[in-house]
Amino acid sequence: MRKRNESVTVEHERAASAAAPAPLDKGCSLRHSLRLPAAAAAAADTGMKRPLGRRYGLWFRLRKLIIWLLGVYIAIPFLVKLCPAIQAKLVFLNFVRVPYFIDLKRPQDQGLNHTCNYYLQPEEDVTIGVWHTVPAALWKNARGKDQLWFEDALGSSHPVILYLHGNAGTRGGDHRVELYKVLSSLGYHVVTFDYRGWGDSIGNPSERGMTYDALHVFDWIKARSGDNPVYIWGHSLGTGVATNLVRRLCERETPPDALILESPFTNIREEARSHPFSIYRYFPGFDWFFLDPITTSGIKFANDENVKYISCSLLILHAEDDPVVPFHLGKKLYNIAATSRSFRDYKVQFVPFHTDLGYRHKYIYRSPELPRILR
Repeated sequence: MRKRNESVTVEHERAASAAAPAPLDKGCSLRHSLRLPAAAAAAADTGMKRPLGRRYGLWFRLRKLIIWLLGVYIAIPFLVKLCPAIQAKLVFLNFVRVPYFIDLKRPQDQGLNHTCNYYLQPEEDVTIGVWHTVPAALWKNARGKDQLWFEDALGSSHPVILYLHGNAGTRGGDHRVELYKVLSSLGYHVVTFDYRGWGDSIGNPSERGMTYDALHVFDWIKARSGDNPVYIWGHSLGTGVATNLVRRLCERETPPDALILESPFTNIREEARSHPFSIYRYFPGFDWFFLDPITTSGIKFANDENVKYISCSLLILHAEDDPVVPFHLGKKLYNIAATSRSFRDYKVQFVPFHTDLGYRHKYIYRSPELPRILR
């Protein structure tokens, strides 16, 4: 009995001591501080540091990206200045071949069943691809005919339009094809081509070369069209080629019957300075970095100077909402031409298209007024 009572007493004392509160030190704090297990403490620290680490890492990467983009932005002007050929590529954009995956040898794939594809050779080692679309009245007869038939058709009693397209793309561009169809429906032959270096044409692009290509095609047309009127239509950058060509034709006293400029500019420097997509226009030394290399590359397209030496009727078409060639440049060119003595015996007309029409840079062909204007 005594042993049993002693063991009960010992167990009772142990339980009491376990239940008793821990002794306090002089600072009235627990002698043994309560602590989380090591794993739990580590997890708590990691949970606090992870969002901070993520934020810091994200900001570091963003700041690095901003510095890198700023460096590229500053480096490009110096690169263009050192390599003027880069700026020439940006003016021509001949490496942008849109629409892609079309066979330029087959204009019928673009809905031009009354069109023949030619290849002409203006110079040695230069070959240019040409499309000839006959007037709508000849569509049925044109089916299945060869190149010789199309060449002979230029002598029919229908006027001819030599169309000079702008930069980028090819003679098979969507808006260009739609214009061919409109002009064909109005009774015109339409002859167009890709300058050397564009589309499937062979050669290196240059302003001189583009102008010579246009001169070669014009002479090729005149040799086959007899006394039929021949008009020259230039669009965008093609207006620079058109005025170069017509100035030369006037100087040799073989002017075309009329010149049509769609979305023209005054000269390439003013166009580059006014281009809405130019992110460097306010960059210090913009002219020195970007415009002087264009001139160094032999690119001027001086429409404002050329019109002073042109003696034939002139029609300028320009949309007020043009986002590529600002409307005010077309208006300025008209004012120069209208006051030029070379046009005193010829009609000079400027036709604006209101912003609400939405014709922008390349959709003037949609205008229902176009037949009346051309007539």
